[in-house]
Amino acid sequence: MKELRGMPVVKAMTAKLSEEVKDLAGQGITPTLAIVRVGARPDDLSYERGATKRFTSVGAAVKVLELPETCTQEELEATVRGANEDAGVHGILIFRPLPKHLSEEPLKALIAPEKDVDCFGNAGYANLFIGAKDAYPPCTPQAVVELIDHYGIDLTGKKVTIVGRSLVVGKPLMVMLLAKNATVKVCHTRTRDLAAECRDAEIVVAAAGVAKMLKADFVAPGQIVIDVGINMDGDTLCGDVDAEAVSGIVDALTPVPGGIGTITTAVLLKHTVMSARRSVQ
Repeated sequence: MKELRGMPVVKAMTAKLSEEVKDLAGQGITPTLAIVRVGARPDDLSYERGATKRFTSVGAAVKVLELPETCTQEELEATVRGANEDAGVHGILIFRPLPKHLSEEPLKALIAPEKDVDCFGNAGYANLFIGAKDAYPPCTPQAVVELIDHYGIDLTGKKVTIVGRSLVVGKPLMVMLLAKNATVKVCHTRTRDLAAECRDAEIVVAAAGVAKMLKADFVAPGQIVIDVGINMDGDTLCGDVDAEAVSGIVDALTPVPGGIGTITTAVLLKHTVMSARRSVQ
């Protein structure tokens, strides 16, 4: 079985993006991401550190707009509005979930589409679903596409089953894979005979958010399995696929950790660099 690791994808992406950042620097532009963070959740801080490291490694920048957990809706919206209006900011990332007293809905209409580099807002999803060239897909499904492209997996005419229908992964990924000429089936935890639907595919993308849900009876010889899940199984990080159970059956599998999750900050960087480039065109 071939292991489709994320780090080779990241290295190829950052090598190319480093050259683009140097070119923009020659024009006096530093691609900059504004992270809007309410409070200090450990997982938010961890992602923030990873993104900052990825950006600074190529000469791009991250600007953290931190608000106390007790901030008001008005203060949060003012912060997003300020990032919209800041010409030195090319991308905006709003950490979720927000505290319960705050609402995401006004922000979805407020965030500037040209800076919405993780497809937070409604306009971003609209652009993605109509196939607009300037759309920024959510970083996780885009990471799946980056991995597919890097490893030279031709999707034309291939049967792909996505397990998961969230707006964060399943639904946008469906549109993105259709654009690459795949034949896509979207399933979920309530699909009748889900195992059979998965076995019928040539490529399976697991994105249901259930630890080790896809067992040996969900896969078939010759398949490529892409595991998007990040779950805890006791003290161990695992995906939606029972890797040990399927590794002797399928042709290729992404590991967890070390697979799709590794690529997401590189995608965030790519989208921010694209936005910076568009700001001077």
